[in-house]
Amino acid sequence: MPPRWPRKPDRNDPDYRKLDDRMNFAVHVAIFAATNSGLWFFHLFIRTNWQWLPWFTASWLGLLLSHLLYISAIANYTEASSQD
Repeated sequence: MPPRWPRKPDRNDPDYRKLDDRMNFAVHVAIFAATNSGLWFFHLFIRTNWQWLPWFTASWLGLLLSHLLYISAIANYTEASSQD
């Protein structure tokens, strides 16, 4: 069941931005897991010779960790100032 938002969704709302960023991160983790598990399946069980696969996985994991660092420590979820 998808999360329910008690008011009209607005990207200027700090709580909405925080939830949106976390759901976006969850989607990225799911895509990472699905893609890399499929690639490693072919690499290990079909006996491919993909020398680049560990670097690919480590690089993508590094990007995911930097995304996590951003949403958990760097992102500013205070009230956005209106610039009219």
